[in-house]
Amino acid sequence: MSNIVIKVDHGGIQTLKDFYNPFIIDRTPPGAVFSAKLTNCTITAYKSGKVLFQGSAAQQEANRWKKTAKTAPSQTEDELQQLQQMSVIGSDEAGTGDYFGPITVAAVFVPKEKRKLVQQLGVKDSKALTDKQVFSIANTLIETVPYSLLILRNEKYNQLQKSGMNQGKLKAILHNQAIHHLLKKISPDKPEAVLIDQFAEPNVYFQYLKDRDVPFKDITIFKPKAEHIHISVAAASIIARYAFLKELNSLSNAAGFYLPKGASHTVDEVAAKLIKEKGKNTLGKMAKLHFANTEKALNLLN
Repeated sequence: MSNIVIKVDHGGIQTLKDFYNPFIIDRTPPGAVFSAKLTNCTITAYKSGKVLFQGSAAQQEANRWKKTAKTAPSQTEDELQQLQQMSVIGSDEAGTGDYFGPITVAAVFVPKEKRKLVQQLGVKDSKALTDKQVFSIANTLIETVPYSLLILRNEKYNQLQKSGMNQGKLKAILHNQAIHHLLKKISPDKPEAVLIDQFAEPNVYFQYLKDRDVPFKDITIFKPKAEHIHISVAAASIIARYAFLKELNSLSNAAGFYLPKGASHTVDEVAAKLIKEKGKNTLGKMAKLHFANTEKALNLLN
C-alpha cells in the first residue's frame, strides 16, 4: 500500500474537505480534521496541515493537490489590523456540508463608517449564533447594509455536479457572481478590499474562474475564519445562513417532516424515510445526491 504525505495550510485543508465531502467517513484518528474513503485511496487530513493519502491510488490523488500544497504568503498582523478598518466587501456561504438544502452565498459591503453600527446589531460568525439569533439579526441586517444573495437549489446543484463540476468550482462561481451583483448595487462606491472566507487556495479559485470576469482581483484577499477578521464577512455568513435555514424550512414543509442539518446517520434515516414516502425523485429536489448519505439511505431501505 502506498503512503503519500503533503503539507497544506488551513485553506488547503478546507479545499480538500469540500472536494472529498461526499466520501467523508465518521471515524477519524486523533488530531484529524477529516477522513475520506475512496475506492482505491483513503485520505486523512490533520490539524497540523499534513494530509496522508493511502492506497493504490495514493500518488494519483496526491498529485491532484500539488498546486494547493504551495502555500501563499499571509498578511502581517499590521496589515490585518488595517484591513479591519477598511470599507470591505466580504463573502461567505452556507449549506455546503449539509445533505439537505441548497448552497447559499452572500456578499456584503460594510463601509468603514458603518462598522460600529453593524457590530451593534450583534453581528459575528453565524456558527456562534443560534438559528433564532440568525433570523433576528439577519432581518435587521438586510435593511442596514447592501448585500447580494445567491441560492443554488438542489435540482440545479445536482445537474451541475453530475455534469462534472465539483463543489469548489460551484462555490467560486457563486462567490464571484455575488460580488459582481453587489458592485452594481453600490456603484459608484468601490470597496478598498474584497475578503472571501477561504475555501480554496487563491490560485485554485482563480483557475476555477479562468474564463470569467473577476472584479478587483488585485485587492481580493482569502482568509480562513475571515468572519473574525472583518465584520463584512461575519454579516455575509449570517445572511447566507439565514437564507439556507429559510430554504430548509420550506423543504421540510414540503416533505411533511423535519429535514435535519448536516450529514450524520440521522440524516441517512430521514433520507430513507423521504425515499419511502415520497420517492427517490423527490430526494433530488431536496438533497445533494452525490453525498454518501444517498447510498446509506438506500442501504437502510434494503
